[in-house]
This record gives sequence, structure tokens and C-alpha cells, in this order.
Amino acid sequence: MPCLVVVGGFFGDEGKGKIIAYLANKENPLVAVRGGVGPNAGHTFSYEGKTYKVRMLPSAALNPKTQLLIGAGVLINPEILFNEIKMFYSFNRTLIDAQSGIIEKAHIEKDTCIMHLKNKIGTTGTGTGPANADRAFRVLKVARDIPELTRYVGDVSNEVNDALDKNKSVLVEGTQGTFLSLFHGGYPYVTSKDVTASGICSDVGIGPKKVDDVLVVFKSYVTRVGEGPLKDEITSEDAKARGWSEYGSVTGRQRRASPFDPVLAKKAIRLNSATELAITKLDVVFPSSAGEKEFSKLSTEARRFIEDIEGETGLKVTLIGTGPELTQVIDRRGKDIANMDS
Repeated sequence: MPCLVVVGGFFGDEGKGKIIAYLANKENPLVAVRGGVGPNAGHTFSYEGKTYKVRMLPSAALNPKTQLLIGAGVLINPEILFNEIKMFYSFNRTLIDAQSGIIEKAHIEKDTCIMHLKNKIGTTGTGTGPANADRAFRVLKVARDIPELTRYVGDVSNEVNDALDKNKSVLVEGTQGTFLSLFHGGYPYVTSKDVTASGICSDVGIGPKKVDDVLVVFKSYVTRVGEGPLKDEITSEDAKARGWSEYGSVTGRQRRASPFDPVLAKKAIRLNSATELAITKLDVVFPSSAGEKEFSKLSTEARRFIEDIEGETGLKVTLIGTGPELTQVIDRRGKDIANMDS
């Protein structure tokens, strides 16, 4: 920090929520601001035995000192937002941009009834695609049009830029994953807008010169929900045998799976101008690493896996998730590459 952008490197489901929640608790950012699409992305994190899922608020919600902002480029489902504000008792620290788009019932109905979206693309059915289509036609309602949202509405871009001008720390949270980008993913099996770091910064209203670092999060294997290409995809039976069988946090659909893809990872790094990496769920691929907090105590195979990623990408893996709890992280931020094994 002061301005760290966190985005997913594959097809979503990389564990961004846990990484962002960990950074928020550890580094106490003044502001956490969410970009991305909307409630079609669910971020999950666990703390002290309790699991939290957020679809609207930033994953920094557990830190009571951090202001929770939602950028103008994000679509809002007011009902989901109100439930999360109540869950985290964030009434006095939540701000949504006046120009955030509003998802209405008609958008959800379209998302679940249009066969192209439901059957071919495999959308989440949360109304985000039809709402973004209405935004392109300039007929979408925005947050300032909804009286129930009045107390939470403001100018998010001003708040974020003011914080950065005062050298205060800002954590910018992306949603989905790089290869679900409308422009850079496997079109047409993509989401309804760009979700690379550039798009996320546009969503919250900061220019590229304001960003200090971009952290791209990868999982130790690749998963995706819905249709679209997935190189070296394994069967659901094989995924279950490996412990890679997962289900989407929004749709509940089984995620398709494949081994870690270094070629795809390198492309994501270029698209996002990544400066550092996080790898999550190392414990799933290497069970002996479960709960570990020191790199030197990982098995030879687990260390080699991380070192191979660093060798392939040329970037340091600064955060390694070794379990679902926020505290189950190997934190190597700030350490020299030459001393990675310490």
C-alpha cells in the first residue's frame, strides 16, 4: 500500500476474499473499495471458526476501522446490500457511489429466462448482464434514484482520491477473474464488463498513476463455473479424488477443475501489470502444508511448486494460503527474493 489493487488471475474463485480480508485485518487500510460487476461474485472468508460470504460489501468488512466503499462501476442489489450492512453493522462506514447501477427484478427475470445467457453462457442469474445492457442504453436506474439508499450515497471517487492524496492506505478489490473479462476473456463465455485491474480502477474512479501495486491472486489449481474453455480439464470424479471438488458461492453449481496453468498465469500477469502474486489453497494440493505459517516448514514438493511459479512468472509469491482461516497464511510481503526461504 498505500494503493494496492487485488484481482483474480484465472476464472474467479481464486480466494480473493480471504486474501483481502487478511490484508485488511493486518494492514488496517483506511478505505477498502470494491470494483467489478456486482452481486454475481461471492467472496468467502473464515475467521475464528465462522464463515462469511459477501456479494456487495468489500471483503475488508471484518475490520471495524476500515471504510467500506462501492464504486460507480458496480451494480447494486439493494436487498443484498442491506443484509450485508446489517451483518457487519457497517451503517456508519458504508458508502456507495451515486452512479452505481441498480439491479431490479426485471433484470433478474431476463437473466434467468434468456436462453442464450442461461444455457449457452451459463450466467449466475443475478441480473447483472441485463442491468449492464440497460446501462449501455442509458436507461438503468442508479443509486441516487433510490430513496432507501440515500444515507449511503456519495462520491466514492472523491473519497478514494482524497485518501490517496493524504497518503492513506487504500485497498481496491476486484471481482470475478481476469479471463472472465468481457474484452480479454474467452468471449462469449465471459462476464458483462472488464474485470482486469484497469477496469477495476475505472470502476472506483482512480487513474493508473495512483496505483502502487497490483496483487494477482491464483489458486493452486484452476476452477471455473459455467461454460467456456478450460485447458486440461479433469473429470468431476478426478476432481473429487484430488479434493478439488468445489461449488460456486453464488450459484451452488459444481466448479470445473484443471491443474495450475502457468501459461494462463503469465498472460494474466501481463494484462494486469502485476507486481506480486498470491497463491491460495496450497493445503488442498499439498495437505501437509495445512495451517502452516512459515515457508521453510513446507514440504520440498510444496516449496518447489511455489518456486516454479516464481521462476515461470518472474514475480514473487508474497502471500500463500494454507487453509480457510484468515490466520492460515504464509506472509512474505516485504521480504527480499533472495531470502524467500526464511
